[in-house]
Amino acid sequence: MIVTGRSQTSRHRLRRFFSTPFFSALGPGLTSGAADDDPSGISTYSIAGAQFGLATLWTTLLTIPLMISVQLMCARLGKVSGRGLAGVIRVRNSPAVLWFACLLLVVANVVNIGADLAGMAETTALITGVNAYFFTPLYAVLMLGLLFWSSYRRIANVFKWLALVLFAYVLAGFLAHPNWAAVLRYTVIPHIEWSSGYLATLVAIFGTTISPYLFFWQAAQEVEEDKDKGRTTLMQRQGATDQELANSETDVITGMLFSNLIMFFIILTTATTLNAHGHTAIVSARQAAEALRPLAGEGAYWLFALGIIGTGLLSVPVLAGSTAYAIAEGAGWRHSLQSKPRSAPRFYGVLGFAMALGLVMNYLHFSPVAMLFWSAVVNGVLAPPLIVLVILLTSDQKVMGDRVSSPLLRTLGWATAVVMTLAAVGMFATMGS
Repeated sequence: MIVTGRSQTSRHRLRRFFSTPFFSALGPGLTSGAADDDPSGISTYSIAGAQFGLATLWTTLLTIPLMISVQLMCARLGKVSGRGLAGVIRVRNSPAVLWFACLLLVVANVVNIGADLAGMAETTALITGVNAYFFTPLYAVLMLGLLFWSSYRRIANVFKWLALVLFAYVLAGFLAHPNWAAVLRYTVIPHIEWSSGYLATLVAIFGTTISPYLFFWQAAQEVEEDKDKGRTTLMQRQGATDQELANSETDVITGMLFSNLIMFFIILTTATTLNAHGHTAIVSARQAAEALRPLAGEGAYWLFALGIIGTGLLSVPVLAGSTAYAIAEGAGWRHSLQSKPRSAPRFYGVLGFAMALGLVMNYLHFSPVAMLFWSAVVNGVLAPPLIVLVILLTSDQKVMGDRVSSPLLRTLGWATAVVMTLAAVGMFATMGS
């Protein structure tokens, strides 16, 4: 009876926590932050830690205000305008600007979907011993089924709970027993090497942290949240109260801090174990998980491997979904995860087609390792022009009314575009040197 009583008390406390204003405010921002740590991101952070040790830890602090500013502008854009990012671009800009932005997104997303499916399948093959080619279509069908035949609210809740999988990397970091004094030093003191390898890794870190698909997803999900509350028309969705914007801010900041916490511990884990033992030639998250086993033990290995699969289940639907939102909004088609496939066939058609293209990449003999890393580099190169577009739109009173972005948000947004552009220029300048 005592055990039962304690169990009931624990469940009551848990329910009470999940009903608090803070937890209730979490939604699109938390999902975006968790999806940011996709298998491509995990591979990039693993490569950074294995090749350069703790030397890239400082990027976890630098990217926090940058990614918060961009995602917050996207969230406010969707919340205030009542439209997704592509929908606003269609109304305020020329078709050339609209479809150029969508083209950048589609290219980055298809490569990313292929890379993430490859990472999930390779990791599952490592665990089960079954060929990875069997798992790529299995995962694709599983995730399409969730998107096609579940309600928006159920999908949103599944994504929120899947985010908890990422805590596996925090535990793995502590199991690695790092030198915390060295960790602190490399976190607060920037370290830059003028080499093509280091700068390519830096671009990949920026690209997988501040990713174009998250811009479109964030704005679209703010609109979906309003639709879920019964605001089905554009007029009903336009505008936002102070409380709604405050909740959105809490959501985004929490999601981005969570995302960077996971990034920090992945770099820390691989630097402390792999780099410290001379395993610098790691080229994928799967290989990192495999190499961790003899160095950090079975616990770290399983946490690392299962984290890749769990985050893939979250991030691939977000990638495919952001592609579908962008194309459907740009074309003026009906678009919503609230709708059934027969009510929005073209929206779901694009969603399925994006997933299929990513799947096909796995059967064209592209290296999964190369796809995972270079998809992050592609994101890093393509993100700056989209960030500039977001800044301009959220500074436009015709779009935002009196809710235009603050000077601080705009300054951080421009800083983000400049930093990512300089990193990309440096990478190209050092290639072949």
